Amino acid sequence: MINDEVLSIILGGGQGSRLYPLTADRAKPAVPIAGKYRLVDIPISNCINSDIKRMYVLTQFNSASLNQHIKNTYHFSFFSSAFVDVLAAEQTMHSDEWFQGTADAVRQSMHHFLQNDFKYFLILSGDQLYNMDLEDMIEKHKESKAEITIATHPVNAKDATGFGLLKTNEENVITSFIEKPGSDLLPDWTSEVSDEMKHEGRHYLASMGIYIFNRDLLVDLMSNPDTNDFGKEIIPQAIHKHKTLSYQYEGYWTDIGTIDSFFEANLGLTDDIPKFNLYGENRVYTRARILPTSKISGTTINNSVIADGCIIHAAKIERSVIGIRSRIGKNSIVQNTYTMGNDSYESLADMESKHIENLMGIGKNCFINNCIIDRNCRIGDNVRIEGGAGLKEAETDQYFVKDGIVVIKKGATIPKGTEIK
Repeated sequence: MINDEVLSIILGGGQGSRLYPLTADRAKPAVPIAGKYRLVDIPISNCINSDIKRMYVLTQFNSASLNQHIKNTYHFSFFSSAFVDVLAAEQTMHSDEWFQGTADAVRQSMHHFLQNDFKYFLILSGDQLYNMDLEDMIEKHKESKAEITIATHPVNAKDATGFGLLKTNEENVITSFIEKPGSDLLPDWTSEVSDEMKHEGRHYLASMGIYIFNRDLLVDLMSNPDTNDFGKEIIPQAIHKHKTLSYQYEGYWTDIGTIDSFFEANLGLTDDIPKFNLYGENRVYTRARILPTSKISGTTINNSVIADGCIIHAAKIERSVIGIRSRIGKNSIVQNTYTMGNDSYESLADMESKHIENLMGIGKNCFINNCIIDRNCRIGDNVRIEGGAGLKEAETDQYFVKDGIVVIKKGATIPKGTEIK
């Protein structure tokens, strides 16, 4: 079944500089998460689970790997109208500029969208981790006869200053909006939330950057070339002219915009009861790889997630996410680490023919803590990497240190005996 009334637009974001070096050669939605997925799989899966199967992903930076992932992953029936298409910024007769913001990205791509028959635009972010019933949000939009619906999330005072905040009336219609208010203004911006949210001190409604627009209205709003961003311009200008509904979502939701938030979101999956549930009825879809089961020998594993196709001889793995095709050598200890794994297997014969000393993966007798290891890295024997709050920020050709987290760059080689601490 396909919801033919809705067209979904997934915003791939800008250059993703706050996620550097993970975005050095890939678009933000293509960054690997949870050992086997990509960030873009989250909004796409939310759409599929809600019977929304016509999707465009907008991007302009390093889109090759994103294109490849979507091409290899999302195949619908030949007789279906379902699709997931990537639209990169392009020069046209009407514009020769790159996307200037979220709204401008939609404006420049509008001629592609309007080739489809639909009633509602659903606009999603490509860098958030959540599991939402988008179908229910659409039904609430239709029932209330709203022209715009904004998904909102209750937040506490500490987080509120980093979001656009909304105020609503008793019918959940938005009456006012402020972008990232100072803490001195917060007392005037509390909203009615559930008792559970009140108990957690989450009294403020933050915009999640998830919107529903009636088709004709968004086409009309896009006619103004001076508005480039939804959160900063379109929404504040529209709420006083068009009926705008708040759809309050109280489940798990996090914006993965920084290395620290990305790291914590991934390690959070190792909790006994993770806030983001990969094991529920709402599946997260990704590329179907034909990989063998993981092989683990002599390893103590605690609160960790192990993806398919791994070969592990480590002494201990604790609170870590181990990505596809990872290899970890004997007597190594891996703690509080996300290793993304490898794109292919490498044999000893391959190493000898290429005169490579280190196999892709983590070598023997290593100690790795507070670390992100990107794809296809080679960590030599006896390497010690100790991230932590006291570690100074730094960057070399092989690694990057931010917020106490050591990020080993994609394809990097860390020679045997190296210490990063």
